[in-house]
Amino acid sequence: MMSSPYVVVVTATNFTQEVIEKSSQVPVLVDFWAEWCSPCKALMPTLIKLAESYQGQFILAKVNTDEQQQLATQYSIRSIPTLKLFRRGRVVEEVAGVQSETVLRNLIDKHRDRPADKLRLQAEAHRFAGNEAQAIEILRQACALEPSYDDIHLDLARWLLESQQVEEAEVILKALPVNIQTEPRGQLLYHLLTFARITQQAPSHAVLEDRLRADPNDHQARHQLAALQVLAEDYPAALENFLELLRRDRKFNDDAGRKGLLAVFNLLNNQGELVSRYRHQMTRLLY
Repeated sequence: MMSSPYVVVVTATNFTQEVIEKSSQVPVLVDFWAEWCSPCKALMPTLIKLAESYQGQFILAKVNTDEQQQLATQYSIRSIPTLKLFRRGRVVEEVAGVQSETVLRNLIDKHRDRPADKLRLQAEAHRFAGNEAQAIEILRQACALEPSYDDIHLDLARWLLESQQVEEAEVILKALPVNIQTEPRGQLLYHLLTFARITQQAPSHAVLEDRLRADPNDHQARHQLAALQVLAEDYPAALENFLELLRRDRKFNDDAGRKGLLAVFNLLNNQGELVSRYRHQMTRLLY
């Protein structure tokens, strides 16, 4: 085993100090292994690589189960390699067997303090105070600081969509790993991207509402207003406008009313009383 300040050999004597106490500062990944275990040896280079890559943002603690049977019994080790991640004195994650680097990074990243998170908190404070432009700029800095931190990029994409900066949001979404794009949170943002495109040339809520009061058959105004309402998370109002658009003109903009309803249903995970009610009303109009 290579010598590294981020890798420590743990025994029953120093376990409390090196794992329990140190996990209050950074995550400690405990690797229960043995010399005779081929999978343990296959996993070790990945663990060492990660320890060096993270430069102290987590500590790798190695426990030889043949020599430290007391610890193996105490932590119910039934097969090796087994990895247990400690944070603030307790086990927060556990996996057994050889794991990929991606799996291990995701496991560690969930529990380490990340520099970008501090910036995200600052951005959220500015956003709450109404300083949207400043909030977005700080979040851009967070993305630049940790380019592989997908959650930050998803946050930025959503904020950009809500502020109608559609092109930049689309670039961010398309640059994300495919598995993130196809996850529910990625798919949700692609739905929002569709609505944001509808609103790109739209006037304000107030102007659109005035247009509809003057002419309830102003389908473009109703379509744009519904999209703006989706971006503002006013789903009941958006569904009502998409339903009214469907009722008044099924053919408008290639069945925009029905498509809008279905997209909002997807945003709401196709669950809940609101979805059930408007799906029933949509079905009555269609059939």
